[in-house]
Amino acid sequence: MSKEKMVSSYQLKITLRGSRPPIWRRFVVPDTITLPELHEVIQIVMGWTDSHLHEFVVGRVSYGVPDPEFPSGPRNEARVRINRLLDKEKQKLMYLYDFGDGWEHVVELEKIIIGDKASSKPICITGKRACPPEDCGGIYGYYDFLEAIKDPDHPEHDNMIEWWGGDFDPEFFDMEEVNEILSSLE
Repeated sequence: MSKEKMVSSYQLKITLRGSRPPIWRRFVVPDTITLPELHEVIQIVMGWTDSHLHEFVVGRVSYGVPDPEFPSGPRNEARVRINRLLDKEKQKLMYLYDFGDGWEHVVELEKIIIGDKASSKPICITGKRACPPEDCGGIYGYYDFLEAIKDPDHPEHDNMIEWWGGDFDPEFFDMEEVNEILSSLE
């Protein structure tokens, strides 16, 4: 009699380090998702535009897209599955995005879901607050941006509104839109 492998998925919580109040998302992915696929999911759930380099860090080991000019760089992430890096609830890894702005995220394995309730497709189940705009200067630049756009008398107010292209609501997060995008992933 053959044993069927139990399908399992991971409930993850990603939090943008340094954000106060926290900017975070909770989402579910198959436990066999590769790091490039997880990167794509993170970009969607957080609201980033995948315009910059990224890296995953577990302990002292970095995973990313190898660069032949930097052979001592991160290990190739291409075939690494998350279940090889995280296999117990409460374990964490770092996700770094845009090395210039330095967005650091903590990704925590909150729950391992096994069997019928496991999800074979990524899905976002909750989250709080808008993702900062790309290229705003990291977490400190983001808070400078928020200060400038909320104060019409701020010397940078008009420039920031024009740069962003209109209003920005730091509390807005549209989970339905995120899940619509996630549902189109192969």
